[in-house]
Amino acid sequence: MSDGDELRRSLGVFDAVVIGLGSMIGAGIFAALGPAARAAGSALLLGLALAAVVAYCNATSSARLAALYPASGGTYLYGRKRLGDFWGYLAGWAFVVGKTASCAAMALTVGSYAWPSHAHPVAVAAVVALTAVNYAGVQKSAWLTRIIVGLVLAVLAAVVVAVFASGTAHADRLDLAGASVGGVIQAAGLLFFAFAGYARIATLGEEVRDPSRTIPRAIPLALAIALVVYALVAVAALTALGPQRLAESTAPLADAVRAGGTGWLVPVVRVGAAVAALGSLLALILGVSRTTLAMARDRHLPHVLSAVHPRFQVPHRAELLVGAVVAVLAASVDLRGAIGFSSFAVLTYYGIANASAGTLRADEGRPRRVIPVAGLVGCVVFAFAMPLSSVLSGLAVLGIGVAAYAIRRSMRPMTGTADRA
Repeated sequence: MSDGDELRRSLGVFDAVVIGLGSMIGAGIFAALGPAARAAGSALLLGLALAAVVAYCNATSSARLAALYPASGGTYLYGRKRLGDFWGYLAGWAFVVGKTASCAAMALTVGSYAWPSHAHPVAVAAVVALTAVNYAGVQKSAWLTRIIVGLVLAVLAAVVVAVFASGTAHADRLDLAGASVGGVIQAAGLLFFAFAGYARIATLGEEVRDPSRTIPRAIPLALAIALVVYALVAVAALTALGPQRLAESTAPLADAVRAGGTGWLVPVVRVGAAVAALGSLLALILGVSRTTLAMARDRHLPHVLSAVHPRFQVPHRAELLVGAVVAVLAASVDLRGAIGFSSFAVLTYYGIANASAGTLRADEGRPRRVIPVAGLVGCVVFAFAMPLSSVLSGLAVLGIGVAAYAIRRSMRPMTGTADRA
């Protein structure tokens, strides 16, 4: 790879944290609390804590690997370097397919909140606009994400303050008794993806200044901020609505402020949800295009997608392709209720990240052994705690990727597996 094909290192710790927060503090917090409450009631708080523990393990593993391999691709790169070509490919396939579906879902979330009767056209317009922002350079994406994160945090802070100041919040609604282990694990699986945005920092490894120092700082910091925000919002929603009403709500934060007598905040919450979905979509397109770039460089995807724009120094062809695919999906299919396979695929991706981190030596920054082991076990447990339909569809999608890999290998045998560090 020549110098002209490399991406510009322009992101510091602050921008990397903001990009991670843009993915984590996204639309999920406006919708995920209801399903989590249905699974575990008030014990969703235990699920949140469990999800945070597994996310911390994944974040630590990803940070150590990203510092050692500061290039685009994330776990696709780490799997190839540490476990072999197939495992890296499987991680990349899982990420690209799963997160492309997530992009379409986020775009439709924008449309549903901003203009419900025209959700699909608005979704397509959002994809086109954010693809253009990413095309113009990652620094511009970081600036837009900074604005979005600030707005969403302000909305969430307003929700928390309004609920706690209303006098309608009751601590006795936080009763954790009667929760089942299975319910808590399922709630953790549902809430885990609220923390998954830290991976965007790792996939941007080639665009971060001083990656061996910046990435290990940015990932845990972004995760900690997200955990504090999510815990405050979850407690506010539970104390305002109680677990039963929260479980039945399709717009829990709007219902929470309405219950507190501050109905004027409901439109603000709707705007906040749309803006949050835009932030998630921006970061998702950014991450998918960088993994596509890395896979194209290794010819697991068409090599033409590995081109880097000479002026903007971004993978412009990969970004345009990802944007086009997401726009088509957002225009034609409502994926919000049918992306269980995406959840399964993403957990596969993080499982491979933990397995890769487990092979690091002490002189390579190996984390304590318990961290990648706990992260891997957590990913497996969360994945198979999903509804059966999600597990089966996830396995089917991964199977298609494995079949494509086998066909390609049989048609043109590879010269060898990736070098091991």
